[in-house]
Amino acid sequence: MWKYYALLSALFAALTAIFSKMGVRGVDAGLATAIRVSFILVLVWGIALFDGSVRGVRAIPGNTWLFLLLSAVATGLSWLFYFKALETGDVSRVAPIDKLSVPITILLAFLLLGESLSWKVVLGGGLITLGTIVLAL
Repeated sequence: MWKYYALLSALFAALTAIFSKMGVRGVDAGLATAIRVSFILVLVWGIALFDGSVRGVRAIPGNTWLFLLLSAVATGLSWLFYFKALETGDVSRVAPIDKLSVPITILLAFLLLGESLSWKVVLGGGLITLGTIVLAL
């Protein structure tokens, strides 16, 4: 089932890039990011309230809160820089460079989480990196 969710994530990430480029025209990247985050905040809290998962918020351990905070900071900075890049760059060139997050994630997962590296993972990460270089030139 995870593969279907990952494909849907990729589809919506692609739409995000297109809609973001359209939405950032004539708007400061920081302001555009703040507006985007506000919409996301309402959306995801609405989902959590609707499905009842918000009841579990008190049971979340402290270290989980810390990592969720760090994830939020990283996400916010990623979005800010992404919107800054979209302000002046073509989405067809910005988005592939942004996807260098895939090989970087593979490396960090190996170093920090102890995940294994198969030849397919290394090859795929390498091909993504090479493809990004080709598209960025």
